[in-house]
Amino acid sequence: METHTIVGALILGLIEGLTEFIPVSSTGHILLAGHFLGFKSTGKVFEILIQLGAILAILSIYFHRLWKMARDFRHDRLTRHFVLGIVLAFLPAAVIGMLAHDFIKTVLFESPKLICTMLIIGGIVLLWVDRMDLKPVYRDVERFPPRRYIEIGLFQCLAMIPGTSRSGATIVGAMLLGVEKRAAAEFSFFLAMPTMVGAFALDLFKNRHILTGSDLSLIGIGFVAAFVSALFVVRYLLDYVSRHGYALFGWWRLVIGCLGLAGLLIWG
Repeated sequence: METHTIVGALILGLIEGLTEFIPVSSTGHILLAGHFLGFKSTGKVFEILIQLGAILAILSIYFHRLWKMARDFRHDRLTRHFVLGIVLAFLPAAVIGMLAHDFIKTVLFESPKLICTMLIIGGIVLLWVDRMDLKPVYRDVERFPPRRYIEIGLFQCLAMIPGTSRSGATIVGAMLLGVEKRAAAEFSFFLAMPTMVGAFALDLFKNRHILTGSDLSLIGIGFVAAFVSALFVVRYLLDYVSRHGYALFGWWRLVIGCLGLAGLLIWG
């Protein structure tokens, strides 16, 4: 492996962890960064598989809560309701992801202009929603009606378009459906677990025959970097959005989207 390739994998892994759970589109960021760094991965597998590092970060932080849910599942109705809700929210993305996987990877992932455009559009939407005088109805992620879980899952499907943001789509969708902003971010964490593990498994299975030892080494580097940087974000994000909302991330998206378009015009 060349040194610049290793450095590129490290940078992209850090970007993945820092952006996975905030509504700015981690996939959009690493695809754009990879484009300008000249980083090429086999079948765009690297960009998907390193997301498991971010998932392990959230699993480590939520381990005790997840363990309690596992213990309480058989005899606690509320726990069963919440687990069912996560499954219901996950199903739309699972179905669409399987059906559209090849189109997403070979067409949408290869369009930096589309990614920049979606970053800008998403930033405008995020600023608009953050300024709305929304009246939260739901503050506990375990007590949403089943229909709300499904509706949030449908919003998550918008993130099939790179640059949209999985967390952004679920958070904005949840807030528009009456969920308090902290609870919206927390449910996005929980929904990320099956969604990203599913994406990891599907992409690994479809590309298992073309991965080399060098590819796996780069994925390992990105994986560790994503894990470490995601730990920091998950620990502080909920407190931040409770105090400040999502405006910062809206402006972030606008700046990155505009800089990306400028870079494409200058360097191609």
